[in-house]
Amino acid sequence: MRDKIFSLHILTLGAGGGHHATLNAIQAIAQQQHRPWQIQVTDIGELLASLDPSRNIFKLEPNGIYNLMISQGWTWLHPTTMQIDKVLVRLLYSIGVKLGERLWQQQSSLDLVISLVPLRNRGLWESLQRVQPGTPMVTILTDFADCPPHFWIEPATKSYFVCGTSQATEQARSLGVAEPYIVQTSGMVVHPQFYRPLAKDRRRAERQQLGLDPDRKTGIISFGAKGCWTMSEIAQLLEPMSDEIQLIFLCGSNQKLAQALNDRPTQLRQHIQEFTNDVPYFMSLADFFIGKPGSISISEAIVMDLPMIVERNHSTLLNERYNAEWIEEKQVGLTIPSFRKIAPAVAQLLEPETWRRYQANVTAIQNQAVFEVADVLQQILDHHSTPK
Repeated sequence: MRDKIFSLHILTLGAGGGHHATLNAIQAIAQQQHRPWQIQVTDIGELLASLDPSRNIFKLEPNGIYNLMISQGWTWLHPTTMQIDKVLVRLLYSIGVKLGERLWQQQSSLDLVISLVPLRNRGLWESLQRVQPGTPMVTILTDFADCPPHFWIEPATKSYFVCGTSQATEQARSLGVAEPYIVQTSGMVVHPQFYRPLAKDRRRAERQQLGLDPDRKTGIISFGAKGCWTMSEIAQLLEPMSDEIQLIFLCGSNQKLAQALNDRPTQLRQHIQEFTNDVPYFMSLADFFIGKPGSISISEAIVMDLPMIVERNHSTLLNERYNAEWIEEKQVGLTIPSFRKIAPAVAQLLEPETWRRYQANVTAIQNQAVFEVADVLQQILDHHSTPK
């Protein structure tokens, strides 16, 4: 059986950065472990571009409305945009299925489909079974929890659902997914590079290379792959703490934000980084994390032993609201109602007793999901390729 090369097709999405981060993690672990997998990737946004109002109405790239909302900090719009998305998926369901069929008809050999996308999984399952009946599908949730109905978990299918939290697992059960199709891992899938932190002496030297104090408490600020102008506000609000902390800003693809942060007068020691694939490197130089409560960013921070500060209010993305609850429940950081309170929150986080408690709680969480998922996928492949 192990002499067989398995054909895997992974569906990802350019809305935010978590979907592609999970894709990169799966590809990396497959290569690292020499898995007998041939991986093909389709961006569902490109596949279904003809159905996307971002392109058809506003002449933006696929998922452009969502990404604009994130980069501008307009997340208070999310309940409306998600409802519109769900309605459009339902109204255009048959067209989406036909586009899916066209994709699968182009695959001469297919052993497993992996979905890293929400909203489309019922249609993807139906199109797959119409063209290549019996081909298994695995949906890997890139959120801590589902936003039912018809977001991640589709109980009408026989897709496997990989859940990174007990909350998502219980949601799958309550929605009626059969137990053999529910897989719980110890967390979200994080790139294996995050499990190789820098040695302490090299960490100090690398900080110096970036113009940072090798021994000062260092925060890393990230709002995902698209960046967000809220980071500029946070920088100003933390200016009075320039004698106590220094900051690394991960601006993603938002070049204007990076330029604005570079150009502003400041006493803070800082490093401004535009889009990079070396997020593990920059996180390994930090002591704590500040950002939106994105599932992948939180998980990366946990693996890197970084306590965190995130915002939690009515503007928090619907699919990230449980994440803030999880942070409070696990006592791995602070949630604040507004980043206008970021300075006192950082001061509170760095109080010696609070700092020790949060660091211990972060370290106690052992997320091995990327390694677990590799085994799960191989088990599913082996099971479905065994003659019945």
